[in-house]
Amino acid sequence: MNLNPPRRPRRLGRLFVLLTAACAAVAVATPKTITVWTRSTFNTNEEGALKAAVAAFNQSQRSYKAELFASNYRNYADWVQGVAVTGTLPCLLEVDGPFVADFAWPGYLQPLDRFVSPALRRDLLPSIIAQGTYDGHLYSLGQFDSGLGLWANRRYLRTAGVRIPTVAHPWTLDEFEHAMDELAKVTGVEYPLDLAVYTGTSEFYAYAYLPILAGFGGDFIDRTSYPAARGVLDGPQAVAAMTRLQAWFRKGWARAVDRIDDFQNGRTALAWTGHWRYGAFRAALGDDLLLLPLPDFGHGLKTGMGSWSWSITSTCPEPAGAWAFLSHLMSADEILRMANTNGAVPARKSALARSKLYGPHGPLEVFAQQLFLGYGFPRPAVPGYGTISKAFATAAGAIIAGADVQTELTRAARTIDADIAGKRGDAPRGSGR
Repeated sequence: MNLNPPRRPRRLGRLFVLLTAACAAVAVATPKTITVWTRSTFNTNEEGALKAAVAAFNQSQRSYKAELFASNYRNYADWVQGVAVTGTLPCLLEVDGPFVADFAWPGYLQPLDRFVSPALRRDLLPSIIAQGTYDGHLYSLGQFDSGLGLWANRRYLRTAGVRIPTVAHPWTLDEFEHAMDELAKVTGVEYPLDLAVYTGTSEFYAYAYLPILAGFGGDFIDRTSYPAARGVLDGPQAVAAMTRLQAWFRKGWARAVDRIDDFQNGRTALAWTGHWRYGAFRAALGDDLLLLPLPDFGHGLKTGMGSWSWSITSTCPEPAGAWAFLSHLMSADEILRMANTNGAVPARKSALARSKLYGPHGPLEVFAQQLFLGYGFPRPAVPGYGTISKAFATAAGAIIAGADVQTELTRAARTIDADIAGKRGDAPRGSGR
């Protein structure tokens, strides 16, 4: 008689254990999806850098998988606001710097304070922290800050015989206007200054023309505890600034055109725009491309600051995964990948030190100098900034077309104040903290 127990069930039991372990391993290996929304339409020069960052993240680990979705909407901020009220925002959202307060105030975003280490915070440019902070909490981080300056055609400046300004000694208002007057006489120059009017009534007007207001001592709103636009946006300093801007068009020094390539094709000698045009300008002008600081209109040099950044939404089911991807984007290597593509100012000091564009004598050093020396003038980080931006853009467009400056700025100020008054009576839907 065989007294040994049957061996087959034991083998089956061992097989069951192995199969269970294998299934568990497959389950663990399945990455959790992190949805990421970008304002890009995938038709910009940043597309490759962002897609490469996503691919590198997904290949570097197995816990999470970032999925990138691009907006096809011209007014990205309005689109995001519309989706936000439905509670269907993605985990990670690209937000333009001045709109952080608009999204944080109603509770659409969650603070990043618990994720950002002291070491990372110390390595970030102060302007990056400033643009992402609302109500004492950090809500967004950007891979780069913006640069706003005067691109110039060196050959035209040499022919006109005008002084090349520096950050330490920028053009005064008189020098700037003298330069435009002389440049208008140079053969080949159809008009001296491209003010990027082709952008239409977009955020560019608020970003690029606020330094003109500030240079004359003006602003969008009173930046105290109880902000208001009346008496500031339509005050004497702002009126003087926009009257002067209107005069540049009336004299033919600037034109309202739909073309985006006038500077790179030599029709203009100066272009008042940002870092994102560096690639196209460099390809067209080569060594004749020169970056100048903005002029000092009487109240010190002022320049634009703030750019696109990343926020984790309050409805994200995987905030740890969202931070894992955002942390990856904020690595020095990924910051440089993006900044070397779009010409923007790298967000971390460690990345900036490695940048060939922004180092000593680099072609974009002026952008960094303007920010480091405190000449950046931020757009106001208040709920309802979108109304400020649209109201000013509408006024600027009308002024460029020849409308009465005081009338247009007063109309804009009234629109802004009505929105501010309405928000004082509303309670935020939640802080997201």
